[in-house]
Amino acid sequence: MAKVMKSIALCTSLLSLLLAFLYLHFRAALFYSLAISCGTIAYHFCMRLLVGYLLLKVPEGWLSRKRKCFQPLPFEEALYKRLRVSSWKDKMPSYAPENFSLQKHSLEELTREMCRAELVHLCIIPLSFLPLLAALEFGSFWVFASTSLLSAGFDLLFVILQRYNRPRLLRILQKKQARSA
Repeated sequence: MAKVMKSIALCTSLLSLLLAFLYLHFRAALFYSLAISCGTIAYHFCMRLLVGYLLLKVPEGWLSRKRKCFQPLPFEEALYKRLRVSSWKDKMPSYAPENFSLQKHSLEELTREMCRAELVHLCIIPLSFLPLLAALEFGSFWVFASTSLLSAGFDLLFVILQRYNRPRLLRILQKKQARSA
């Protein structure tokens, strides 16, 4: 998935520049629309890659599962049942599946990585709406609004996934600690 995301980010960025050049040279409306579309896609992919990279620098202590923001809320379990998270959770792609491998990481490391992943997707959600500012320059508000909403909704699925899985993993960790004590 990492290669796919990086490839899409690079290709749409280059394509956006090429189409902008073609628009400036030929003044064809099609090149204009395609340049904006590719630029918006490039933004969404580049922004995700940048946020993920920057949040790799977050100190591990800040990602403690004991922090209040990572604790399950009272309504979450019922919400996840209603959303049937258990039926679609295994179908979601992962940028770096090796980061969530029980063979490579301890349960404690996995919970930290889940907190980091949740934080990444929580940061991406509001950044998904920055392209709305482009609507001021280019018009087509509903095009920018729909791509922003779809983008934010997609990342919300990953936040739900992390918040669904973490308590389950913590129960396993607690049982393991109780047995060893």
